[in-house]
Amino acid sequence: MKNVIVTGGAGFIGANFIHALFEDPSFDGIVVNIDKLTYAGNPDNFTGLEQKHGGSRFFFEQVDICDREKIKAIFAKFRPDTVVNFAAESHVDRSIDNPMEFIQTNVLGTGVLLHSAYQFYKELPDADKQNFRFHHVSTDEVYGSLGKEGLFEETTPYDPSSPYSASKAGSDHLVRAWKRTFGLPTLITNCSNNYGPYQFPEKLIPLIILNCMAGKPLPVYGKGLNVRDWLYVKDHCEAIRLVIEKGIPGETYNIGGHNEIRNIDIVHLICEILDELSPAPDGKPYFHLITFVTDRPGHDLRYAIDASKIQNELGWTPRETFATGIRKTIQWYLDNRDWWQKIQQNKYQQQRLGLNK
Repeated sequence: MKNVIVTGGAGFIGANFIHALFEDPSFDGIVVNIDKLTYAGNPDNFTGLEQKHGGSRFFFEQVDICDREKIKAIFAKFRPDTVVNFAAESHVDRSIDNPMEFIQTNVLGTGVLLHSAYQFYKELPDADKQNFRFHHVSTDEVYGSLGKEGLFEETTPYDPSSPYSASKAGSDHLVRAWKRTFGLPTLITNCSNNYGPYQFPEKLIPLIILNCMAGKPLPVYGKGLNVRDWLYVKDHCEAIRLVIEKGIPGETYNIGGHNEIRNIDIVHLICEILDELSPAPDGKPYFHLITFVTDRPGHDLRYAIDASKIQNELGWTPRETFATGIRKTIQWYLDNRDWWQKIQQNKYQQQRLGLNK
């Protein structure tokens, strides 16, 4: 990995991935961050990188991945050996409100990237072709909903429930098609729910943290019994890099955190940690703010990842337990109030989305 294109690098996971690269002394390459800067793309996520590496090892291109000519020009200018595609509309609730935006970015945008990557790849010398990788970051939501038992495996049939997961399923199929039809060396990872620094506050964990800080109700869908497998974002970034460097082109690897937890239990745990780290001004425990609300349309009951393939073949296991990762996450939001307060002022005040009106 010397010349790396990262799409969606101003978003949550993409920004963490770029930071992880530059924090690794063994990485001496360049990173080109392509991001449209939608509501969830935040230039504050890479301010320090621009100050330290801008113009020499870190480059930012504000471009929509659906723009074929601009994407083609970026490939020609920076000549990547690695493409990591994080760019996506990613929030299920927003996909209920605006499904066509998800199809545009997640399906068409991925198609444009694949086409541009292949047009660039096929002109490379054979030695450079050996080193080229196109890594597509996907989600466990493409597999649909599990009952109380079982795990998602790489061979689990796709059965998406929301416009978001359907659009990601479509993008996964395109990636596989470009490998089988054109020989583009692609890799896919399907991850479980991420949490950690820089996550936009529409998602459950930062939403609950920030609502606690503001003394707002803590909305929990239905009875809070939906189960997710939670993955600390820095563990995820480490797994992605390992797959790029050691994974077999054409293969899919599931990445999970081994942390199946009900939503209501997560909310209670966040309340308990905040009671300790940042007690409410009125002295009341934060769990009094929990409010059960009408469930999300098409809300999958349970996701759980079988990550044995990446463990057995590549030697990856998560470093963080949920107990350690959630404490680090909460502390990050407490230490970075300016970051999320700017979002509240300009973009999002933790209002409910996805009411299907």
